[in-house]
Amino acid sequence: MLTIRTIFVFIIVCVSVVILFPVGAIALFLSLFGLKKPMSHFTYRLAQGWARSLLFLSGAKVTVAGRGNIPKTGGVCLVSNHGSIFDIVLNLAYVGRPFGFIAKKELLLIPFLDAWIAILGGLFIDRKDLRKGLKTINLGAERLKKGGGILIFPEGHRSKTGKLLPFRPGSFRLATQSGVPIIPVAIKNSQEFFEKNLRFNPVPLHIEYCAPFAVQDLPPESRKQYLSDEIQRIIQTALDKDLASIE
Repeated sequence: MLTIRTIFVFIIVCVSVVILFPVGAIALFLSLFGLKKPMSHFTYRLAQGWARSLLFLSGAKVTVAGRGNIPKTGGVCLVSNHGSIFDIVLNLAYVGRPFGFIAKKELLLIPFLDAWIAILGGLFIDRKDLRKGLKTINLGAERLKKGGGILIFPEGHRSKTGKLLPFRPGSFRLATQSGVPIIPVAIKNSQEFFEKNLRFNPVPLHIEYCAPFAVQDLPPESRKQYLSDEIQRIIQTALDKDLASIE
């Protein structure tokens, strides 16, 4: 059953996305005229403020570790487990630098949300069309080479149990093609916070940004599978930590 708080927050989400859209659209337009970097930082800070406001209104109690592991400049690939639709909001709130994310193409059907994903530097992928999917990955790799940041969810789907789903080795093509460092991201309890019963629950949330993982020295023939196994191991280790000891 939806609570008053849940209904209120989702009303705020819908209204704010529409109201702020002209600001984002103007920033995107200005970025076409030599202002790409400042406009990217402006739209991220706007999204960060929006995300933190939503977390406050939803009653989230968040602890964050390892933000210093995220490089301030240069390309970076953030690789996160995925337990809730609010994982994007959590990362927008705490990553601290502009980044886009890989979104399924079905989100193109949601007005304004699709535009904001594009404004923030997100890319839409067609998982059913290998050729189109590869084109999206190649575009993302080029953005990383140029110093951008991209967040991926290698499980492919949200896990409502809190247990990691199998990682898809192909998800790491972005990192292997671009050669940028990977930041494993472990989000604890997000499925309990909202996804479990589609209402906000006052559970402690924890995000850990783990140490950067370099891919350049890995043998090309084993990069994707090794990365998949190793990054999954790092994230699982972070998730296994006792939350009480973290707090």
